[in-house]
Amino acid sequence: MAPLVDVLAGRRVAALTGAGLSTDSGIPDYRSPGSPPRHPMTHQQFVSSPAFRRHYWARNHLGWRHLLAARPNAGHAALARLEHAGVVTGLVTQNIDLLHLRAGSRRLVHLHGRYDRVVCLSCAAVVPRSEHDAALVALNPHWRERFQHVADLEIAPDADVILDSTADFRVADCPRCGGILKPDVVFFGDNTPRARVEEAYAIVDDAEALLVAGSSLAVMSGLRFVRRAHKAGKPVAVVNRGPTRGDELATVRVHVGTSEALPVLARELGA
Repeated sequence: MAPLVDVLAGRRVAALTGAGLSTDSGIPDYRSPGSPPRHPMTHQQFVSSPAFRRHYWARNHLGWRHLLAARPNAGHAALARLEHAGVVTGLVTQNIDLLHLRAGSRRLVHLHGRYDRVVCLSCAAVVPRSEHDAALVALNPHWRERFQHVADLEIAPDADVILDSTADFRVADCPRCGGILKPDVVFFGDNTPRARVEEAYAIVDDAEALLVAGSSLAVMSGLRFVRRAHKAGKPVAVVNRGPTRGDELATVRVHVGTSEALPVLARELGA
């Protein structure tokens, strides 16, 4: 841990977090060592097929409550303390679980969206996920009773569950215009909104170092911030179990879980 502390000490730090940060809160990730193979729905599948949308919403209707029940872990709390102490000046997360908000982080960009909102693809209306849930319950009044032991189902990182039979599930349309409703999250194959990317770039640009925690940086949406910091000559510290695509750009690399490493880092940096 000493090299990590040495690199970040005395610097204003931007943080970039990924799914590995939330595994200790009971939310699985896609790419950590030992994770089972997963095949998340793509944006193109969702928008092109009513059957895919039905299948997605039937499973998400069960799985989203798993995120609702999740609680921040020691890694989330440590990053919030670092922000309150003025060490972390902003945080960019690839996670949709809102655990950084619950832990107390404030300058925060949800790069891939957030699970608690639903957006209409036609009129752009934003519907609270709780309100959409009520509409789905009304259309499918006995759906949850069929899966009372949802805790025993395999929960996926995007609030989905692994469920095969969804043919009789009814999907709710936009209450304003009747259009297609989609979770306010970035699906695989979709693009992160440009304004959100620019807000995240501003956090990296304002800082003097970048801390990557719990991300394999397997997708460009996260890796670009490491490349930007490295190009600007800023040190990059990576804390993650397993290799990342940004390892060759890292100033220091720590192969430790975030719940273990970040509280130590917070203490050593005075938070």
